[in-house]
Amino acid sequence: MYKVFVNERPLILTDKIVESAEGEYFMMNDDAVQTAVESLSKKKLSKAFIYHPNIEEILNKFAAKIPLTVAAGGVVTNPQGKVLFIYRNKKWDLPKGKIKKKESLEECALREVKEETGVKGLRIENHLRTTYHVFKRKGKYHLKEVHWYAMKTDYSGKLKGQKSEGIKKVKWKGPRKIQKALKKSYINIRILFEPPAESL
Repeated sequence: MYKVFVNERPLILTDKIVESAEGEYFMMNDDAVQTAVESLSKKKLSKAFIYHPNIEEILNKFAAKIPLTVAAGGVVTNPQGKVLFIYRNKKWDLPKGKIKKKESLEECALREVKEETGVKGLRIENHLRTTYHVFKRKGKYHLKEVHWYAMKTDYSGKLKGQKSEGIKKVKWKGPRKIQKALKKSYINIRILFEPPAESL
């Protein structure tokens, strides 16, 4: 099972059909996929399912209908236990960006965090999870797959938001401010701060 968010609403890619499930089921074909995404995007549905019998192939089949963009980013912690946040598009977010040719996911995550925030001396601890969401650009839907890594740094220098990426602020946040920021964030960012009980 994969959970893809469309306009903050879940689209579940699944190999099971459960009669009692809330939300509408769609088959894995071009028209149905577009209808499901459009319905969630316009908030006509609160939840939708796309069914395909082979869970091993389901993500590739979906990505064949909606072009896939792969990105990576970081949940960065400093020695005080504060987490690095960026502010853009009127939302608190975490630094991330698209992978370049011949770049590994880890290299991409480290580069993007440094470029977007000015933070140096980053070390990857482990892979946290992968999130999925659909966004619209130039009238077409795209699927974004973001690989998130837990990172550490001892950097205490100036934070510098990447203006070309529309980043207005970069801040270190402790537990109380993190909770406040998550209320003005995206569902996929909130997921990263949840216990890993149902990690996908």
